[in-house]
Amino acid sequence: MVENNQTTKTISVEKYGIKNAQVNYQLSSKALHNETLEKGMGKEASSGALAINTGEFTGRSPKDRFIVKDEITQDKVWWGNINIPFSPDKFDALYDKVVNYLSEKEIYVRDSYACADQNYRLNIRVINEYPWSNMFAYNMFLRPNEDELEGFDPEWLIVNAPGFMADPEVDGTRQHNFAILNFSKKIALIGGTGYTGEIKKGIFSALNFILPVFKNTMPMHCSANVGEDGETAIFFGLSGTGKTTLSADPKRKLIGDDEHGWTAENTVFNFEGGCYAKVINLSAENEPDIYNAIKPGAILENVEMDAEGNVDFENTSITQNTRVSYPIYHIDNIQQPSIGKNPKNIFFLTADAFGVLPPISKLTPGQAAYHFISGYTAKVAGTEAGIDEPVPSFSACFGAPFMPLHPTKYAEMLSAKMQEAGVNVWLVNTGWTGGPYGVGKRMALKYTRAMITAAMDGSLEEANKDNYHIHSVFGLQQPRTCPNVPDGVLSPRKTWNNDEGYYKTAHKLASSFKQNFKQFEEFANEEIMAGQPLGGE
Repeated sequence: MVENNQTTKTISVEKYGIKNAQVNYQLSSKALHNETLEKGMGKEASSGALAINTGEFTGRSPKDRFIVKDEITQDKVWWGNINIPFSPDKFDALYDKVVNYLSEKEIYVRDSYACADQNYRLNIRVINEYPWSNMFAYNMFLRPNEDELEGFDPEWLIVNAPGFMADPEVDGTRQHNFAILNFSKKIALIGGTGYTGEIKKGIFSALNFILPVFKNTMPMHCSANVGEDGETAIFFGLSGTGKTTLSADPKRKLIGDDEHGWTAENTVFNFEGGCYAKVINLSAENEPDIYNAIKPGAILENVEMDAEGNVDFENTSITQNTRVSYPIYHIDNIQQPSIGKNPKNIFFLTADAFGVLPPISKLTPGQAAYHFISGYTAKVAGTEAGIDEPVPSFSACFGAPFMPLHPTKYAEMLSAKMQEAGVNVWLVNTGWTGGPYGVGKRMALKYTRAMITAAMDGSLEEANKDNYHIHSVFGLQQPRTCPNVPDGVLSPRKTWNNDEGYYKTAHKLASSFKQNFKQFEEFANEEIMAGQPLGGE
């Protein structure tokens, strides 16, 4: 893989309303790294990676994400607290302000694309105020070669101005930061925040509308890998549940770590060209693929380093949402191109802060649909603005903040795909065991890996056959034994050593599931409703 595909070509951005700017077009990763250092906007870690601080925002700000409400979106988008409407006139006025702000500045422009499957390719032009933001775009989007850059025709535009502050009373935003999607003009407008995750999630949100509405393709907030037998495994889960960690398996080739499409042809393709991994408590022993990917070309965000550039991955003084972005080729064992076939196992990953869900359980089709629509996990501290400690949370489709359509639309597509492909669906608790957060401890990664391996190679099913324990509160099929995992670990009740406390907490969580699902009951059939917990109220 050639990393530094810098070109001597330049382009004009006048047509976007940006006047007299000094345009740095398609700079190499190394050049952007050096620009960031020269401008005093970052430091170099001892690994050779670039370390930057994203400023005021170290996570996404969901309440400041908007979609322009117009002819394309008004009858299709699931409007509400997640998809907040923004007027076309306000967008146009704010866009003009942002491009005027970028005029006469030095800016960074990159042409790239999303979707590894050429049949679904989305060409993107990214305009950034900061060099390290443009380097992030290099890492996270797919990189066209020189031939593809000739005559490159961008379909979507990202305008990213972290230093521009909106005036809420005039501009129609909630506060000074914003991330706005305009499907008619095919623009993602981002300002007032340096958090790079807004760039990648903007395009992910756009694809979550485009693919199901226009391409009959299921978009997924998931990671994916493929085994030697060619069978693909899919891992759904929100930030902090282990998507990146668990999909980086030395015995399987990585397709991607966060965003994928599942086509009508039963293939799975990566949207991205890189990975964006959490690095809190990262170690070479537990997560060697991610650890070794931190080298020249990678960007560390909001980490603490000593004078020699050594990173303290346990230090959360800036945020618990410390991250690294790197191009996917920093991982040795990758699928090229990033496309897989024959999905056979789906894993729903949840970090259960209550510590009552089994570490792994097999789901019926009805339970699979129910848990997919529910999307239970715990928000991990620092992942979003204002979250200081884990909070039990439901996020429909394991990615509600990025889903413009009603969750049942995605659930219907997933159910159809599952039946076509004949997949097994597993619920995996990567969260707490032995008690709730603050009492118990996080599930050991080695046990989670062993359970997932056993599920994929069939040994978990073989060891339990028709002998699964039916969980009395959640109705889940809980294995009694698993290769390379102590039997006691498989029973959350036994790890508590407090039956009364366990069942009280389990019923409380079951009630939370049911309360949350009331908003979807009118759209759910009998099979899905039969997948709800047995306990709770």
